[in-house]
Amino acid sequence: MFTLAYSPCPNDTYIFGALTNGLLESAPAVHAHLADIDELNNAASRAEFALTKVSYGAVPYLMDRYRILSSGGAIGRACGPLLVARPAASPPLFSDFARKRIAIPGERTTAFMLLQLALGSRPKTVQMRFDRIIPAVAKGEVDAGLIIHESRFTYRDAGLIAIADLGEWWENMTLLPIPLGAILVREDVGEAQARELNLAIRRSLAFAREHEAAVMPYVREHAVEMSDDVMRAHIELYVNDFSNDLGEVGREAVRALFARAHDAGILRRETEPRFAAVS
Repeated sequence: MFTLAYSPCPNDTYIFGALTNGLLESAPAVHAHLADIDELNNAASRAEFALTKVSYGAVPYLMDRYRILSSGGAIGRACGPLLVARPAASPPLFSDFARKRIAIPGERTTAFMLLQLALGSRPKTVQMRFDRIIPAVAKGEVDAGLIIHESRFTYRDAGLIAIADLGEWWENMTLLPIPLGAILVREDVGEAQARELNLAIRRSLAFAREHEAAVMPYVREHAVEMSDDVMRAHIELYVNDFSNDLGEVGREAVRALFARAHDAGILRRETEPRFAAVS
């Protein structure tokens, strides 16, 4: 049996719920392990799971142990991380935040990679779980916060304002979608098995779209502190055609992210993404 590690966010539980809950006929047996994205990035650095969700910001450090599957990931448009802060008497400039303390959801998240690219430097950071960032900014514990996942739907409720939409910045710079999260398969999994697992993920997504009533209780189970509206908005934003298949546009976006990060000195060496031959 394989273990598939992914986050409890609605897009992941929606995509993988049918597969990991035994709702698919003639599918490989796959056990679920759910964890925060930064925990998943760290576990992947130890090659802990045969199948795992990670940030694309972590992928360059993992290409000696993993390959990228074409299905199940998070790539899209108008879905990038936001830099948020408390309102000020005079609107702050984005460039001002290069010298301020920013809460981030992880050193190797795509969000932090995009922030460094957009600022042109590495700001002072405080690392914390993504769901602690909005409260920390609202309380004045940090100057700003880099938010991901469903936080983009709720930051206004805490009285915060958006300073920069880093996904919008990326799309304007590259005309490409935003590579957020990848599904990786470990090097010791053969190509035939990788193809079978990739197909199972596609089937799981198709099942969710056709039989939502069967998977939504699982999604809700792991989104207990989220309203139905936010849960639905999360799925609609992050589950898209790229979730089914990266395609050439998705692969180009990944290559562009790695190349720009290397050119900016964020990555010390050039990294060519390794995609599993699953088509």
